[in-house]
Amino acid sequence: MKRFGLSAWVLLLGVMLAGGCATPGARIKRSPEIFARLTPEQQALVKEGRVGIGFDADAVRLALGEPDRMWLRTDAAGTNDVWSYTTWENDRGQPLYRGWYHGYGTVSPYYYLNDPGRREHEYFKVVFDRAGKVTAIEEGSGVK
Repeated sequence: MKRFGLSAWVLLLGVMLAGGCATPGARIKRSPEIFARLTPEQQALVKEGRVGIGFDADAVRLALGEPDRMWLRTDAAGTNDVWSYTTWENDRGQPLYRGWYHGYGTVSPYYYLNDPGRREHEYFKVVFDRAGKVTAIEEGSGVK
């Protein structure tokens, strides 16, 4: 029984830590030195959970968190890093909850996996140049 109690506390702590990183404010508290080196204009955008042209990867992470996907794009201008932020929606285009679902007295991870008509929806994309600065921002529907 003691093992279960300890495991429950460890799980709860993990959920709290993961959830604490979900907002720009929490990420700023975790990395104040990164936030302090940004310009006042960049700081204002980060606080709103937005990014701007010229941001570096650390500033983007403060504003948006870790990307869901990362890849390299090569075209005539060269090779760029691309970060993609996605969400899940059902077959009617309604967003599905990603995270912990609390319903009917139970706690279940990843509620969106329970919807048979789910599909991934890319709502935000950030493109970096070779110097590591944001050169393009693409926003789709569903951006918060």
